[in-house]
This record gives sequence, structure tokens and C-alpha cells, in this order.
Amino acid sequence: MTPADVIKLAKEKDCKVLDLRFMDFPGMWQNTSYPISELTEDCFSEGFGFDGSSIRGWQAINESDMLLMPQPETAFIDPFLAESTLAIICNIADPITGADYTRDPRNIAKKSIAHMKTIGIADTCYIGPEAEFFVFSNVQYDSNEHESFYSIDSPEAVWNTGSSEGEGNLGHKIRFKEGYFPTPPSDTLMDVRTEMMLHMIDAGIPVECHHHEVATAGQCEIDMRFSDLVSMGDMLCKYKYIVKNTAKKHGLSATFMPKPVFMDNGSGMHTHLSLWKGGEPLFAGDGYAGLSQTALHAIGGVLKHARAIIALTNPTTISYKRLVPGYEAPVNLAMSQRNRSASVRIPVYSKSPKAKRFEFRCPDPSCNGYLAFSALLMAALDGIENKIDPGDPLDVNIYDLDPETAAGIPKTPASLEESLMALKDDHQFLLKGDVFTPDVIETWIEYKMENEVDALRLRPHPYEFMMYYDI
Repeated sequence: MTPADVIKLAKEKDCKVLDLRFMDFPGMWQNTSYPISELTEDCFSEGFGFDGSSIRGWQAINESDMLLMPQPETAFIDPFLAESTLAIICNIADPITGADYTRDPRNIAKKSIAHMKTIGIADTCYIGPEAEFFVFSNVQYDSNEHESFYSIDSPEAVWNTGSSEGEGNLGHKIRFKEGYFPTPPSDTLMDVRTEMMLHMIDAGIPVECHHHEVATAGQCEIDMRFSDLVSMGDMLCKYKYIVKNTAKKHGLSATFMPKPVFMDNGSGMHTHLSLWKGGEPLFAGDGYAGLSQTALHAIGGVLKHARAIIALTNPTTISYKRLVPGYEAPVNLAMSQRNRSASVRIPVYSKSPKAKRFEFRCPDPSCNGYLAFSALLMAALDGIENKIDPGDPLDVNIYDLDPETAAGIPKTPASLEESLMALKDDHQFLLKGDVFTPDVIETWIEYKMENEVDALRLRPHPYEFMMYYDI
């Protein structure tokens, strides 16, 4: 889509508002709105000014002026606002030099692709994330100096089997870990997910399917068809926005928190990756699971750097309440075909060379997609460049291994702090091609330590009162 095409679309849909959107450093979508009269072909090259010092992790106040540069291929009609609104995703640029901003996550994603092309390994990286989420009928939480609590609810949750529920309890609750694929009435969200799917399609997101997920209390998944890395970063932004706002329209609340329900499965974002060059897949071959040596080396790079990239693919303190044994979580850093107990799975649904890929199962949907996908690609490229051996596959249920054998398998970090320290020690592969700059890595670690790790560590936890009040 060209700038002229965007202007034509705005006229066809009788848009009244231009909404510019961009991703901040931690991973929240931001926006600012203009009357549609501000949409001209010149605005795509001249940009719109804004205060970069008010965005988390970005500019100092003495250098706050920044530019939003609309990207015409990302334009879509917002389905939720009262007035017809054209939304466009933007890159961030310096108003003096015109250079792309190094802390702009979308710019980092673009640079990862440029680096891949420069070193000649591939010209296309396809990404396919499977983002899971919960939809609750009620959520309440607070935390201050003298109290802290949260409460979530869902009419299909197993803990409501004994509730009165207004007019009466109609049953059909989903038991813990039994939420995968039930039909209505147990699945209460089928119509809501269908509406989400249709909004996504209208916004330019190809969707493959949707279904209820394993956990009770409204865990869902809508699968997007794979796309190139930068486009998938854009689509993940739209995906989260559409899920949250469709839920709100129905008096519900959607969350991408990785572990909102104790004693049941958390929400992951298993991420598929494949590399192509000249229209041909690079991962098909006659090696293990039908993979090429290139693919195996890519997996070797991901496994070698996994503990570091997890600081970007699993960037919240609650991410590590999902990455624990017993809930189908990929805590074992090993590869295996068909095997969901390994952190790298090679799908075998199809024998087509075009379908050959690997799935990194560690990420969760709290991440900033642009940063997570870029880190995953950079690790894979490092593996290919350095011919890193992924090790022997583990084609067994790793969860059932005896403790002595299991102890020899590398594990994912147990906390955000641990993964951040791994990133601090292992990030040279991310600096290649100036994709991630030292400033980006340092700022990410400092921001996460100060605003999340330390913030949680300093506060009493409600369960600590259960454990310790009477000692």
C-alpha cells in the first residue's frame, strides 16, 4: 500500500480521524490522533512531532523532540472507535539527523532483517507466533503500602461449580488442565473469539484458526498465519489490540499475562521460525526430522543463547511462574521432533519442504514482539554463521526422566533477574550489524531491574502472610 492508497482508503471509508501508533520500549502500544485533514502524501516523509521524553525508556528531556513516521503498508480501519478512524503504525526518527531511532523496537526488527540480508544467509525470515490469552468476566487488583490483592473470575472457571451465579448455576465448568478444544456450553467464548478473528481479518491479519486453550477460566488462542518478521511484529500489535477491545465490548477483560491462574497452565507464545532465500526454503534437508544442516545450526544458536534471549522473549517477573515444570512449559533447553516437552520442537505435520521450521516454545505474549522476534533471529543467524551444534535430540518425555538424567539438561532461567544477568553476559551476537546497540541492551537491563525486579522484591507478597504471619 502506497501513501496514495492510504489516502484513497481514508476517503472510501469516510474517515474523520488519523490515529498514529507506535511501540514503546517495554512493549505497550501508544497512540496520538489528528483530524483526517492532516493525512497528506507529504506527512509520510515529513512525519509528526512528539515528546520522546514522556515515553518509558526513551529520550532525556533535553533531547525530547522526536518524529513519528507513518508506514503506509500498516494502515487499517479501527473497528472499535465511535468515529471512523484510520490507524497507521509508525517508525520513530530523529528530527535533526533524520536517522531511525535506535531504541525504536520496530527499527530494531528492520535492522535484524537488513543484517540477515547483508551477511547473505537468507533474504526472508518467516515468523509464526501462537499467542495465548485469558478472558475474564471480572478482574480486581490493588497494591499499596498496607494491602495487596488480586481477584479474577470467569463463568466457566472450575471454582464456580458451587456458585449461585445470579439466575442459577448452569454447570459446564472447565476443570483444571481440561480446557483444550471443548465445545460450547463449556467453552463460553466461541462467539467472542470468532468476532476477534473477523476483526483481525478486516485489519489485514491472516488467521488460521481459533480455539479454547488448556486452562480453565477462559484461556484462548487465535493463530495467525506466518509472515515476514517485521510484518508479524505489526500484526502482533494489532492482535493484542483487537483481543482486548473485543473483550471489553462484551463486558469482559482480556489479558496476556503469562500466569494469571495458579495451579493451571499459563499463556505462552510458541514461535515458529524459518529462513528462505530466492523463494526457496533453507530449512528442508535430509538431516534429523527432515531438517537441513542450516536449520540444525540455527537451532544450535538458539539453544546456546536461549538463557539470554529469554530476557527479551519472557520479559516480566510473572513470566517465570509459567516457566516451571508440570504445566507443559518448556523449561528444558533441548530440541526434539513432535515433542512439546522440549524448548525447541520440530513440527512434523507436513513433509513439504516449505513447511520445515522450528518452534521455540519459551516465549510468552507479554513480550515486545519486535524485540523478541529480532533476538530469536539473531541467535539463529549466529548459530548458522558459527556452525553451532544443537546437540543430540531428546525424543522422550523429558518431564518423566529420572532426576539424575534431567539434571544434566540445561534449563531456562528461574527468574527475570537471572535471565537479565544472562543477557548481560551474553549479548555480543545481538550487537552484530548494529541491530541491538549496547545502549539498548544496557537500558533494557536497567529498566527491567529497577522498575520490575526490584519493585517486586521490595514488596511483601500476600502469600507470605499465609506462610509467616504466625511465626
